[in-house]
Amino acid sequence: MNHFKKLIVVFTIMGLWFPLYCGEKAPLKYPVIKKINHVDDYHGVKVSDPYRWLEDVNSKATAQWVTAQKKLTDSYLAGIPFREKIRARLTEISNYEKYKNTSKEGEYYIFWKNTGLQDQSVVYIQKGLTGEAKVLLDPNTFSNNGATTLTNVTLSNDQKYVGYEISPGGSDWREYFVMETETGKKLADRVQWAKFSEMSWYKDGFFYSRYDEPKEADKLKAKIEFQKIFYHKVGTPQSEDKLIYSDNTKPQLGFGANVTSSEKYLVITAWEGSATHNFLYYKNLETSSAVFPLIDKPLAQLNFVGELDDRFLVMTDYEAPNFKLVLIDPQDPQKENWKVIIPESKDKMDGVSFVGGKLIVSYLKDANTVVSVFEPGGQKLYDIALPGIGTAAGFQGREDDNEVFYTYFSFTTPPTTYHYLIKENKSEVFRKANVQFDPDKFVTTQVFYESKDKTRVPLFIVHKKGLELNGQNPAFLYAYGGFNSSMQPYFSWTIIPLLESGGVFAMACLRGGGEYGEEWHRAAMFEKKQNVFDDYIAAAEYLIAKGYTSAKKLAAYGASNGGLLVAAVINQRPDLFQVAFPAVGVLDMLRYQKFTIGWAWAGEYGSSDKPEQFKYLYAYSPLHNIKEGIAYPATLVETADHDDRVFPAHSFKYIASMQEKYKGNNPILLRVEIKVGHGTGSTTSKTIERYTDMYSFMFYNMGITPEFK
Repeated sequence: MNHFKKLIVVFTIMGLWFPLYCGEKAPLKYPVIKKINHVDDYHGVKVSDPYRWLEDVNSKATAQWVTAQKKLTDSYLAGIPFREKIRARLTEISNYEKYKNTSKEGEYYIFWKNTGLQDQSVVYIQKGLTGEAKVLLDPNTFSNNGATTLTNVTLSNDQKYVGYEISPGGSDWREYFVMETETGKKLADRVQWAKFSEMSWYKDGFFYSRYDEPKEADKLKAKIEFQKIFYHKVGTPQSEDKLIYSDNTKPQLGFGANVTSSEKYLVITAWEGSATHNFLYYKNLETSSAVFPLIDKPLAQLNFVGELDDRFLVMTDYEAPNFKLVLIDPQDPQKENWKVIIPESKDKMDGVSFVGGKLIVSYLKDANTVVSVFEPGGQKLYDIALPGIGTAAGFQGREDDNEVFYTYFSFTTPPTTYHYLIKENKSEVFRKANVQFDPDKFVTTQVFYESKDKTRVPLFIVHKKGLELNGQNPAFLYAYGGFNSSMQPYFSWTIIPLLESGGVFAMACLRGGGEYGEEWHRAAMFEKKQNVFDDYIAAAEYLIAKGYTSAKKLAAYGASNGGLLVAAVINQRPDLFQVAFPAVGVLDMLRYQKFTIGWAWAGEYGSSDKPEQFKYLYAYSPLHNIKEGIAYPATLVETADHDDRVFPAHSFKYIASMQEKYKGNNPILLRVEIKVGHGTGSTTSKTIERYTDMYSFMFYNMGITPEFK
């Protein structure tokens, strides 16, 4: 969305007088916007769409309107007296060494490091565990404006080559490049138009998935279909890449390719949107050019783990909502012949790695990580002792490695990388961050509250030790609630200024997520989506009832599907919140499937193309349920100009309708990130800028001057 093309619109920006907060605020003068007479007929129901023209994000008229919105928002935020104070504290807190993505690749060890305020982390490589670390890739040098993001790095199986992928401008589109590991020499290879794909090395090349090249004007908007798997040989142009697999009968089928550790098999995972069932295929790379089905019926979720004696380890929820690990023989793959290696347990199986001849299994116990080690036959050996209640991630390696790395963190414990010896069951600190605050000043508790239908829902609450529960603390309620995505404890330096100011950070693990397996997920899909909104509302009511905060001091935040959540909730219960941040949200539930990868979410939401599904989508669609005469919270809607996952027009149309219908004094503003996509491209400096704006907006509209203690 770099350039905008035409459609006439008249707009004016009025002057903005900015008083210090005194309990009453003058209403803002919003840009005047043209309405058109556009009406759609959904199964006999007439639905007006007066801002349909904003879907043409390349038009000159849309550009003018966005510019006017940006000018208004910038003017408002610039007038907040303590904004620079917040920026200074965020900058100070973020300035510490950060480590991530540590892995072993043959004789090499690779890790990502940020010295503090670098916009992007730099990739380092060293020979041996104690060898000298040298810069392998510095993405801060990739572009003059910092808009090119490094998204992944992977070594060939013989460690001769480094493959790396970039995102131009934060888009979901990816480009692949290759360099020599030993010399650092960049080769001529360039692979374009990959999306939702990874490089899987095989011999002197790699498999990847891509779409056909889109028209330039449509590359951030048009619906994408017919993904294909190709093989790229190092040293050849992309035009010579070999087509490995495609399906011309199913335009919405997508593919992931994984080469097994022996390099004997290529295992293909096929997915169709957000549907919970996927398919598996395989190709014998030694003996055949054909691709054979392993599971080609919609049985369950199937996650390939590894190869064991010419059979495939697969994690699945087939007849096991909390997942189990099975062994599938490609010569006899019927479900009746699957061998259960690790059965389902009361806690959700969240991931399995086949490393060092052992199975390292991560479980979720009330959204916290528990890790156990098993023999390949399924006999449990031991648990891995973690530092506390929190999240552990990593454990990736090769089947012949005895060592692996993992990272542990919690809300106020920064990520610490551990070097784990598998056979000895021994963990040692490998890299540790030294943060610019005292983690011991804060406390995290996990509570459980009842939703509207009495469902028990987990809630994490973080604040300063000794905080008085007097109902006057600023609180920030975050949630997601969808797509089987689990909300686990995570560390972000961005929440520290809130906590230091006597604030409360709360994260609810709503239905629709994956915290308790597939049944928890399905409890908020399709016509049951209202359960998510009820769960979030109940979390807000709990925080207020227990004295953590009050409706005048509570902010709602969610991104993507969470942006949908927040926007829907403030339509239903605007009285519960003083501030709302619907970020990069899916806000037009009647047309989301028309753009980019939106069609893929119909397996989660349903589609307005179907009469019965239209009814419940229309009933909660944030855009279509904005009402006049309601005292909406102060609302800052966020989107990004290179977001080709949740199309920016969702936010454009929503904010236009909000500004038209809401007549109160609370500000209703749009914030647009430049050269950023759906999270990708958000550098350190952009993150500081974003949270400066969010906290400024939040504290100002709560009548609070933050003090960092």
